[in-house]
Amino acid sequence: MKRICVIDGHGGGIGSAVIKKLKEFLGESVEIIALGTNAIATAQMLKAKANRGASGENAIVQTAGKVDIIIGTIAVVMAHSMMGEITPRMAEAIASSPAKKILIPLSQENVEIVGVSYVPLPHLVETLIEENLNL
Repeated sequence: MKRICVIDGHGGGIGSAVIKKLKEFLGESVEIIALGTNAIATAQMLKAKANRGASGENAIVQTAGKVDIIIGTIAVVMAHSMMGEITPRMAEAIASSPAKKILIPLSQENVEIVGVSYVPLPHLVETLIEENLNL
């Protein structure tokens, strides 16, 4: 069974939207692990029906290398992003993980990604599942 890790911060809204769609499309054929930079984000993703969840730097650092796929916004690989919630250790662990990384091009940071069209989050989540998850 594939292990998919969804990483989010703040209130966990993006992670929750991703997990709901993953469950809708894939059901119980995958294990979804919610990793929040804080307890609120993790709780929201667990409400969205993630199989398991954990919060904080050590949980993310320890789990990133043990999953098949990591899903999050582009900010999860940027140290000090999400208003400081992504620590350098988190960003390094996620970026250096052997897992396939599927990153949503949403950023509140001062970063522009050239060539990306700006589409609403629900459409991005559907594209993420339909075009990037070959399970």
